[in-house]
Amino acid sequence: MKSYIFIGGEVHGNALESPIPEGALVIAADSGYDNAKALGYAERCDFIVGDFDSTKEKAFCSRAKIVRVPAEKDETDTQLAINTALEQGADEIYIIGGLSGRLDHTLSNIYLLEFLTSLGVYATICDGKNRVRYLKERSSLLIPKSEYKYFGLIPADKEVKGVTIDGAKYTLKNATLTRNNPSFAISNEVVENLAMVSCKKGGLFVIESKDLSK
Repeated sequence: MKSYIFIGGEVHGNALESPIPEGALVIAADSGYDNAKALGYAERCDFIVGDFDSTKEKAFCSRAKIVRVPAEKDETDTQLAINTALEQGADEIYIIGGLSGRLDHTLSNIYLLEFLTSLGVYATICDGKNRVRYLKERSSLLIPKSEYKYFGLIPADKEVKGVTIDGAKYTLKNATLTRNNPSFAISNEVVENLAMVSCKKGGLFVIESKDLSK
């Protein structure tokens, strides 16, 4: 089952590449409800979770189940929303927002992709300017040519071995990336219909980006 989770932070009009399909689970985490409303999906929310310390909205969608938690808690609102999606049987999770604002929240959101991948859940986080996915070891990932002009690879582990990039402006063959020197895998571009990234040992965050001013 697909689940779409709206969280806080800036979102742009193209944060959703296509309309949310009927039957998908829609969840808003705190101020993510404001983003859901801005993108026209407030009335589609099935669950709204959080301590509600940051949302501007006072009246929520009547069909949604409200899960209110204390402000002092062990999990972020995003994690609570993800837990809700998993409890409902989601195996694909698309997170909208969460890549701007406080850096600790942004990093926490990105590393949740690794957690979800370890559970066998396909996960993406996107705000319309950046799209992030996690590539686990001994696997590959396709990057289609799209409005996201650039892509970069950020090691999630201290060392990532056997990194190969095909179909891009800058290719790699069985390379090693280290977390303390990742710069040569940044600002790449898809030059064919799609590029493929694979790695043999260690995990990578694959980040697609664009300059909104261009």
